[in-house]
Parts: sequence; structure tokens; C-alpha cells
Amino acid sequence: MKAMIFAAGRGERMRPLTDSCPKPLLKVRGRPLIVWHILNLVRAGITEIVINHAHLGGMIEEALGEGERYGARLQYSPEGTALETAGGVAQARHLLGDQPFVAIAADIYAPHFPFDKVFDVLEANDVWGNPYPADQRDLAWLFLVKNPPYHPLGDFALNSFVVSEEGEPKFNFSGIGVFRPELFDGIPPGEHAKLGPLLRRYAARGQVGGDLYRGEWANVGTVDDLAQLNAPFTPPAVPGQD
Repeated sequence: MKAMIFAAGRGERMRPLTDSCPKPLLKVRGRPLIVWHILNLVRAGITEIVINHAHLGGMIEEALGEGERYGARLQYSPEGTALETAGGVAQARHLLGDQPFVAIAADIYAPHFPFDKVFDVLEANDVWGNPYPADQRDLAWLFLVKNPPYHPLGDFALNSFVVSEEGEPKFNFSGIGVFRPELFDGIPPGEHAKLGPLLRRYAARGQVGGDLYRGEWANVGTVDDLAQLNAPFTPPAVPGQD
């Protein structure tokens, strides 16, 4: 399985830090955000990784190289202007191949995400070994997380591993998912296209599965978010001790 890391965003809310440093290279606990993902993917045996970039993309390539120091093989998909997530995949289709791939937003922090769990989530056959018809099999598998304070209403409901816009409670899309390339067939390379509308369309058809991830996760969207993650750990006070 291959992986794609979305690293083309401008990071407007992270300015002025992102005026001179691409957001994926900002450090959390001493390591660039994107490197946390690369090392975690390699640990799970996923070593072929595609990275799209736009703003200060040359700095990303210079910092990461071809990936040999991480045990990975990195390929890059440069974009003149950021094409959004679905547009970024369409632009990189020639690098991703024709098999399901895992995709990760570079600006999330999930240092212990179990990428070894992504290999079998998009089953091609039913429990009896019969192939699912093309119009019935899942085209995407989303990992959802508990709603963060900035998005209390969530994105999707989850019922028996089926993702839907209907139902309660709703959870937040983590920015990590597994996708079949054909999900993006209607998007020509170079076109701007967001992932959200695409997911909602196929979720309404019952073709998006998912699961809830309960491990450490943070969306590093602002300077304050970054500062909180990098703040020194203060152990809780023990009653009766000075």
C-alpha cells in the first residue's frame, strides 16, 4: 500500500510562522509534523509515500529528500497553487497507482496512530469470498475522532462501521483515511476540488466506511495549538506535598 501526505496548504492561521516555513515542517516536540507521519508509516511497513506541496514546497523537498534517512521512498507532486485535497489526489494519481492508498493531512499530530490497521479496511470481497459489485463496495474508509472544541457538531455519524451524515452522535474526521483511486475519477488533473463534498456524496450512497480512533490526536491549526503541544509537561500536584 502507498500513502499520500497532504502538505500543500498555506497555513494562513499559523502566520507569521508559515511566512518562512511550510506548515508541515513546523516542529512538535522536536520533530517536524510531517516527519512524525513518515516514521509512523514506515513503522507499519508503508514506505512508498507521495507528498503534494505548493507554498514553499521546495523547502519540503530539501528537508526530506528522497526519504532514505527514514527508510522511505518519497515522491513529490508539486502544485503551482494548492488544489485542495481531492484535487491534490487527482494531480498525483499517476504516482499513487490503482490500488487503495492511505492519505494523511500533514497538519495533524497523531504520533501513535496504528497504520498497520489500514491494510484491510476496504475489502474487495464479502465474507464468502464473492467480489462486491463496483457500485456497492466502499470507496473510502475514514478514521473519526471525538469532536474538538472548535468543531463541536462533528462531521459524520458512525453506525456499525458505516459513515453517514445522518444520526447522532457525530464525530470529527481525523484527516486520516483510506481511499480507492476511482473515488477521484471525475476530477481532472489540475482542477481544484475539495474532499468533503465527495465523501458526503458517497456516504449518502452507503459507500463510505469508518471507525473511531481514540488515541492521541490534535489538529495543529493555529500558533496557540502549536504552543500548547510544545509546552513543558507539568505533572499534577500530589495532595499533601509541597
